[in-house]
Amino acid sequence: MKGLQTEQNQFACNNGFDYPGRERIGINEECFSYWAFRCVDLGPGFMTRYGPISFVLANFASFVRSPADIQLMTPLQSLLLRRSISQARKYMILSVHFNRSLASIDTYVHAVHTMQSNPVSVDSALDPAKVIATKLSNCSNLQELNQIYANIIRTQMLESHSAPFHWNNIMRSYTRLEAPQKALHVFIAMLRAGVSPDCYTLPIILKVVCQLFAAGLDGQLHSMALKLGLQSHEYCESGFINLYGKSGNFENALQVFEENPDRKLGSWNAIISIFRHGARAREVIEMFMEMRRCGFEPDDVTMVGVTSACGSLGDLDLAYQLHKCVLQAKTFEKSDILMLNSLIDMYGKCGRMDLGRKVFSHMDERNVSSWTSMIVGYAMHGHVNEALECFRCMREAGVRPNNVTFIGLLSACVHGGTVQEGKYYFDMMNNVYGIKPQLQHYGCMVDLLGRAGLLEEARKMIEEMPMRANVVIWGCLMGACEKYGDVKMGEVVAKHLQELEPWNDGAHVVLSNIYASRGLWEEVERIRREMKQSDLEKIPGYSLATRSD
Repeated sequence: MKGLQTEQNQFACNNGFDYPGRERIGINEECFSYWAFRCVDLGPGFMTRYGPISFVLANFASFVRSPADIQLMTPLQSLLLRRSISQARKYMILSVHFNRSLASIDTYVHAVHTMQSNPVSVDSALDPAKVIATKLSNCSNLQELNQIYANIIRTQMLESHSAPFHWNNIMRSYTRLEAPQKALHVFIAMLRAGVSPDCYTLPIILKVVCQLFAAGLDGQLHSMALKLGLQSHEYCESGFINLYGKSGNFENALQVFEENPDRKLGSWNAIISIFRHGARAREVIEMFMEMRRCGFEPDDVTMVGVTSACGSLGDLDLAYQLHKCVLQAKTFEKSDILMLNSLIDMYGKCGRMDLGRKVFSHMDERNVSSWTSMIVGYAMHGHVNEALECFRCMREAGVRPNNVTFIGLLSACVHGGTVQEGKYYFDMMNNVYGIKPQLQHYGCMVDLLGRAGLLEEARKMIEEMPMRANVVIWGCLMGACEKYGDVKMGEVVAKHLQELEPWNDGAHVVLSNIYASRGLWEEVERIRREMKQSDLEKIPGYSLATRSD
């Protein structure tokens, strides 16, 4: 417990706050008294130790953000602060910005002074716990959240307000701002403080563990849920299903689902979601049919998962039936844009972009996913002009593209062999929209350049990538070497592929084919001899992704 307190105190100091037991310049009684009653005739000792009155007041202007900060002062301190502000305005020339800061502080001090003299008349919004809860919900960046948490540690608010609700708010805020490691630290501090998690704590921590890919904690958290009797709670159950599913443990996920006799719609959505992300489309459809037999009506979350699985299967007859289910699941209370986007994606994967276009044209509102689904669908089937035209209309509509949009565009350029357009959109991604190219974007460009015979340019792009190229990218270049019979480049690329996957015979086979196309039969024999000596055999059903055509 002592170690935890020390760790929290250090966290508070690092984020600009003092912890209990340390004085802060500008807040202690001596400073208050001196600059309250000697604002004009400041002594040399005050100037040396605390700086001029403007510096001290500026210190308070940066510290005081709400009535809760003033409320931490004693009645004497708040009274002296009000008098000091009055004296400062009377005798000092202050900037407009500084006057606004003092006006804000003066308002807070007046409210707290009223509360201290007449507590009944004060609004409940001055409760520090409520003020902190509001700050946490409105927090928009990690630095601000760290300062709020440091302030909570400094004021020891969690000791007087020890309900899980306040701990949950902190953890939820860290999770929302994508700082799962810090959320986990808060959870550990909560347990050490003797506060028992509730049905809202565990779902947050389960989400945190998923973000951290800390699969080793799933058993410990499940044991805790069993001990607290929360394993069958709807939100906790869904959290465990997601956790087990994302770690690839589908058997445990299914066991959690089946052991709950009182399943809710959220449980069905969770199990459908993890099967969908696990590329188990058949199980998704089976679960959906079982859910309907049990009397549950699907919502938008259900239909997004099921239509995605249908697209993976390419089952057009099933797609027609699911389209009807989507129309039945539409509600006036919620936007149906997610379901309609999933329909476009489903029809695109089933090869019916005409139907996808029909859904798109009847949408009341469209977001970036709507346009991207159309672009990716057109690109998938080689409709280059339609994909590029769709992107042009997207920009005219004022919709900002994302990284997936550009993957679709570059894929369309690959299918159409339009090198200049591909380079144009690749440059636009970074220069116009500030989107850093990822591995998939580089893969499309390497494939595009390789198909066009620009092998040196493709190799240069791979070598200048900010990340290490994987076997797919080198495989695209290897396929281009085979297509154009480039022996020298093929040998270089084969070396990289063998380093990445020494157990894979694909690079040897393709390199052997390149030698054979050039009539280098001695080299062909050498490659086959090396394969035999290394016990490399063709793996049935497994091929290196090389050919570009």
